Amino acid sequence: MLTPAEITKKVRELEIISKKITTHLFTGEYHSAFKGKGMRFREVREYAHGDDVRFIDWNVSARYAHPFTKVFEEERELSVILLVDVSASSFFGTTLQSKKDLITEVGAVLTFSAINNNDKVGVIFFSDRIEKYIPPKKGKKHALYIVRELLTAKPKRKGTSIREALNFFSRNNHQKSIAFIMSDFIDTNYEHRLRVIGQRHDVIGLKVYDTLESQLPDAGLLQVQDIESGKMQWLDTGNKMVRYNYHEQFMEESAACKNIFKKAGADLLHIRTDEDYVKILQQFFLKRK
Repeated sequence: MLTPAEITKKVRELEIISKKITTHLFTGEYHSAFKGKGMRFREVREYAHGDDVRFIDWNVSARYAHPFTKVFEEERELSVILLVDVSASSFFGTTLQSKKDLITEVGAVLTFSAINNNDKVGVIFFSDRIEKYIPPKKGKKHALYIVRELLTAKPKRKGTSIREALNFFSRNNHQKSIAFIMSDFIDTNYEHRLRVIGQRHDVIGLKVYDTLESQLPDAGLLQVQDIESGKMQWLDTGNKMVRYNYHEQFMEESAACKNIFKKAGADLLHIRTDEDYVKILQQFFLKRK
């Protein structure tokens, strides 16, 4: 358990990391990757050669006996909602960091990216229930509060229910929002709800996984435990066929998850705990331009 001083230090570290990344990498990419709510009227000015004739203000033009045009600007303000999986499986990790550590850092970067673009940002922490909800707001103080909560989130339940999180999101976000779902997606029965939400909101899934979840080492007979259910079983990792089937099952589950998002009109990124998530996010933002 982190002490208050350690939490403060870690929040500051994440703030520095996030600001560095958002300033040097995501400033333009994030802004252009997501569209605002539409166009809003700004002013009327004299018509200039090349202006769209559809926007001529005929009433003003008639009053001054020469053409005037309406000027519009993109309504940029957005609400970004992070749906953060804090179930027991998120605490698993065999490299330098756990899945939760990676989710925390990515969440901090997305939070500061939103704040730097003057967008609102909020968080839904979920296990197999809603653990905590932080309504979307603007400002650095709010961003630091979110980072602190990402760091210190301690779920009361071990299970996972993405459907529960999506239902809560739908009930509490009536205007179009950007939803980042950060989870290992070791769950089922959320396809229909994701499709419903994908029709109204901009949904991006970040599937976080550990190397050991995709490939077993050749380490002989191992006893493994499901973190969420507590179920124990033996695996003969020395058996080449066992290792092959384990990897194939992971690939099949990953493909199924990708297909669920595709059918919902949503995006899905795969990020391994030992990968450079910055590069993956940057490529995604550039692609969406």
